[in-house]
Amino acid sequence: MTTHVDTTAHQTSELLQLQQILQAHLEHLLPAGQQSDRVRAAMRAGTLAQGKRIRPLLLLLAARDMGCELTQNGVLDLACAVEMVHAASLILDDIPSMDNAQMRRGRPTVHREFGENVAILAAIALLSRAFEVIAIAPGLPAVHKSEAIAELSAAVGLQGLVQGQFQDLHDGAQSRSPEAIALTNELKTSVLFRATLQMAAIAADASPQVRQRLSFFAQDLGQAFQLLDDLADGCKHTGKDVHQDQGKSTLVQMLGADGAERRLRDHLRSADAHLACACHRGIATRQYMHALFNQQLAMFN
Repeated sequence: MTTHVDTTAHQTSELLQLQQILQAHLEHLLPAGQQSDRVRAAMRAGTLAQGKRIRPLLLLLAARDMGCELTQNGVLDLACAVEMVHAASLILDDIPSMDNAQMRRGRPTVHREFGENVAILAAIALLSRAFEVIAIAPGLPAVHKSEAIAELSAAVGLQGLVQGQFQDLHDGAQSRSPEAIALTNELKTSVLFRATLQMAAIAADASPQVRQRLSFFAQDLGQAFQLLDDLADGCKHTGKDVHQDQGKSTLVQMLGADGAERRLRDHLRSADAHLACACHRGIATRQYMHALFNQQLAMFN
């Protein structure tokens, strides 16, 4: 029992340290400007607000599990670029013509604080900055920079976040099959996880076999994460608007909370199996994934 507690405490301490490192580097990459520079302020508000940093933490942990340390091959820059893209997507998702959200991470959404036009410009600037950060990342070979940019840009576009948000907005209120909902979930969530893990693999110069396993892992992880997000829709502790999915066709609405949770756990088991094959030399990523989901799922039981 003592060993388990000590291990858990060590993991928590390590994650907090990594979060602090990420926060400091994001601050460095997005410095404050003049008081009148509202676009820069909106970029910082959308990115630096307190959050779990799930995607950049996964990139750092997976890269290390594959033998690439934090100080090597621009790993920290890659992680921060992913967080900038994620922040940009949230800013755009929240604006009135999209999800019209009022709260994000426990504070007013960026468009409420700065205005919709500034929010849109800040999101575009964050996307631009993310790709610039990768392009000039020190220690990352040019061919790896090109691969990383290709992975991340594909995740943003019609193969990923853009298409997922479009489907959610235009098909979400209609009756859909479980397969159609799962496809939207993959585009909304899995593709950015896939890009995140592929960028870790690029930095670590992983084999094609490992990269394929990580792709399968990301697909299952994204499905599980979207199910978790949908299950938490009515909860008040998330820092977001409650009942945002009201009137939408989701797997929770279709399967019920218990059925959705069973499906979530199936995806977690599959994700764990793929990750065990991909990162057999290290277990930090697996431990983080299990701790993250166990903590969130405990709130529903």
